[in-house]
Amino acid sequence: MAGTDDAVDDDALYVLTAVLLTPAQFPSVLGDDFPAACAALGLEPYAEGYGLVLGQDSEGARWTVVIDDVSLVAVAIASWDCGMEYDLSPDERTVVAALPGWPLAVAVAAPNVPAPHDPATEEGDRPPLAPPDTDEWGPAQRRLGADEIALQWAEWRQQIDDDEVQASSDTPDGEGPEPHKGVRRALKEAHGYVESPPPTGRVRSSFAPGGARTLRADGPGWSLVARTDDIAFVLLDEEPCEVLPVGRGPELPALLEALDKMAVRPA
Repeated sequence: MAGTDDAVDDDALYVLTAVLLTPAQFPSVLGDDFPAACAALGLEPYAEGYGLVLGQDSEGARWTVVIDDVSLVAVAIASWDCGMEYDLSPDERTVVAALPGWPLAVAVAAPNVPAPHDPATEEGDRPPLAPPDTDEWGPAQRRLGADEIALQWAEWRQQIDDDEVQASSDTPDGEGPEPHKGVRRALKEAHGYVESPPPTGRVRSSFAPGGARTLRADGPGWSLVARTDDIAFVLLDEEPCEVLPVGRGPELPALLEALDKMAVRPA
């Protein structure tokens, strides 16, 4: 593999970016949980996880290379996030699979090679991976929306008037003033996760300021993002592009605390 320098190697993959595929950190566009995300790529849900390296070959074709050296990819991502250069060049012995296409949208391209395009495939080959259509709404777009709220929590939170969410019900049995049916269902199913653990990665916990945690939970037709010290937001398949706030109320704090205790966390 190679970086994006000026030389063109016919056998090289010019690395553009990389993401982790682990129980605690995976592209949620691929599925509601870690096993589902692995299945979307034809991979076994290996507990240690994988690294996904996205790049182009010398002809410009898009490829997603799956490697089992998770720590290498984690170091590369951390370095890039800090604005540092890092030459991500996995050993060929760590390669698990090379999949045509990219599952995520990539805004950059390798220099001195043709523009990004899907590689040619033969009959019987798996179709190239492709990011979801942002003009449509469905499970993948719903999960991407929840990811965006988690990343931009402060911006979303400041749009919510606390008085407006006081009336939102967070009781799983539907009692309370004018509860939203879909939100009620999502909270009830989230409560069920506490009693009967779901597949790995359905509930994830990550760092948040002030000693709090950011929670991400997904289920059939819904996604939840919350701060353990604040409110929650719910997105639903049946409510395109709608973000539904859930006030703290009497039930939400205990639910978030219980979910955080069972959630998987980044190493």
